[in-house]
Amino acid sequence: MVARSALSPEEIDEVWCRWRSGQAVKVLAREMRRHPSTVRDLLKRCGGVRPAPRRRCGWRLSLAEGEEISRGLAAGASLRAVAAGLGRAPSTVSREVAGHGGREQYRALVADRAAWELACRPKPSKLAGCARLRAVVEEKLEVRWSPEQIAGWLARQFPDQAEMQVSHETIYRSLFVQSRGALRKELTRHLRTKRAMRRPAGRRLPDGRGGRLHELTISDRPAEVEDRAVPGHWEGDLVFGRGMTAIATLVERSTRFVMLVALPHGHKSEQVVQALAASIQRLPRQLTRSLTWDQGHEMALHAKFTVATGVAVYFCDPNSPWQRGSNENTNGLLRQYLPRTLNFQTLDQVQLDSIAAELNGRPRQTLGFKTPSEALNEALR
Repeated sequence: MVARSALSPEEIDEVWCRWRSGQAVKVLAREMRRHPSTVRDLLKRCGGVRPAPRRRCGWRLSLAEGEEISRGLAAGASLRAVAAGLGRAPSTVSREVAGHGGREQYRALVADRAAWELACRPKPSKLAGCARLRAVVEEKLEVRWSPEQIAGWLARQFPDQAEMQVSHETIYRSLFVQSRGALRKELTRHLRTKRAMRRPAGRRLPDGRGGRLHELTISDRPAEVEDRAVPGHWEGDLVFGRGMTAIATLVERSTRFVMLVALPHGHKSEQVVQALAASIQRLPRQLTRSLTWDQGHEMALHAKFTVATGVAVYFCDPNSPWQRGSNENTNGLLRQYLPRTLNFQTLDQVQLDSIAAELNGRPRQTLGFKTPSEALNEALR
């Protein structure tokens, strides 16, 4: 077991560099031969965000300049003469001496330490200084809007009020770095990931599921599906909860409109196809053009689904979740409402419709911060 001890400044720099590159805590701790808890404590204290280095104001005198002042005073030189020798304004030297004991008591090292204590720190968060903005951001976080959605919505809602606009990064930092004193830390539970620490974006590994033969592959899809210009093309998948209970998710590619389908009788192909067909058949005809699914065996009876609905089913390539990117992203958002520890058999269709309605009322960056409901209504006009 590696012993725990304080990190040196050089090691702290290395931790932040490795963390920024996407290394996991256990990996970087092992490679640095440090205890994982030591590394994790450092990251948690800062919310996963490297603090800005402290620095002196540009007009502050350096220690070397302070020593020159001290020598000049000891030699009986005037402040104006000392300032001329340093190339500084006489008023700068006068304030320096007067603020640290006067001619008789001025000491360069003492003055330098005092200057460092007053060194520049990160300026106060915009959220800490504007109660109205903070209240709006907290209200939206409590209804599970992401910081990026909030920032985009604010820019759209208050285009001429700079004080009511804030970046998503400021919101994240105010949540994760509590020393900024803006947002309550407990609001992190409303984030999609429920994390209390900023993490660098990392590369997702393939899920490893194998492929199987299907009648129509994603390469057979019409061009109108790819460019998202025409509504009515859907992406679908299953989301699983406790005890392998499942629901089906459908996302319309053009508007990102979400439908959730209960599977009270299980997730075998017969049950999935029957539930999906019942949901699709309730839609307007112009919204039933195609469905893109992954390699899951729950759509083995896709031909039966197509006969019942008239909707062609296209299957993604193996290990290619990005080919259903809108659906994958939505499934991630759903984990705020449907954690893996929840038994989905306890939810009925009415409850799932309520969750879908809340998702469809959240603004999306890809829609210019319109909501999916707004985008769908515009598409149907």
